[in-house]
Amino acid sequence: MYSRLVQGFLAVLVAITVAGAPTSHEGLQERQSCSNLLQRRAWHTLTDDQKKEYIRAELCLMSRQGRTGLPETRTLFDDLIAVHQTQAGNVHNDGWFLPFHRLHMHAHELLLRSECGYTGSQPYWDEAHEAGQFTQSPVFRKDDTGFGGDGVLLDGDTNPSQKCVRDGPFAGYTLHNGPGYSNTPHCINRAISDQVSMLSSQGQIDNCLGKPNFQEAWPCIEANPHKGGHGGVGGEMDNPISSPGDPLFYLHHTFLDRVWWQWQERTNRIYDIAGYTTGSEPEGGWVLATLDDELDMKGVIPNKRIWEVMDIRGDVLCYEYI
Repeated sequence: MYSRLVQGFLAVLVAITVAGAPTSHEGLQERQSCSNLLQRRAWHTLTDDQKKEYIRAELCLMSRQGRTGLPETRTLFDDLIAVHQTQAGNVHNDGWFLPFHRLHMHAHELLLRSECGYTGSQPYWDEAHEAGQFTQSPVFRKDDTGFGGDGVLLDGDTNPSQKCVRDGPFAGYTLHNGPGYSNTPHCINRAISDQVSMLSSQGQIDNCLGKPNFQEAWPCIEANPHKGGHGGVGGEMDNPISSPGDPLFYLHHTFLDRVWWQWQERTNRIYDIAGYTTGSEPEGGWVLATLDDELDMKGVIPNKRIWEVMDIRGDVLCYEYI
């Protein structure tokens, strides 16, 4: 499904290029600062105790009362799915893609810490380190230090949506939001592909890091590295609308956020933005993305304007990657 999304996204690139130079915000080139930065680390570098604490906090979100009132939401975990689900058409294939998902990861991190007593930071899955061998990744361990393994069909079942995760901490969990725009009770399902995971290789990352401006870097990141994680895990993760239903979504998009930050750090381009506010042309015509655009979190956390989330070391986000 993400391959179809990427195809549609590529169709608007010519229009994006014609749109002109990135829209910068006057007076924002001075770096922000935060005195107590959270340090985001790769999953494979965490201790077993740190992994267990994160998994416990995720399970807590899956049981904690939600707050958005969006359709079929019951828990905070549901809320985060619905925030993505209801805005998927506005936050993919356009200039909002990276800023929105950065704030979405921040919302997840905040809820883990404020609602579930988590003392760590949001980890990322170093997919470049494991590209081509996702099936061997420690994220798929079946004990309480992993997210469970591949999806498994029961005897006689041929429906791919029933390739449920049947081991690990999330086995048997019922999702209520998704698949896609529907809201039907279903399992967390997976179809891991080592071949597709090659799209997250270091070569693909380096290609994106070499792009000279946001107008070229964002589409590069959204194309191959983005597809590598979603399609490499498959199942729920391969649904561009409801993919936050798999808890691995947050490790994957934090990895992409790290790639974007590495690109931002290469030169003084923290506040570079470009592209449009939608993935397809609306009735009134294309609207350029700007740093003053508001990112809607539907009440999970307060909304932010794009300029507020461009510097991860600023007071709003307050984290770094190590």
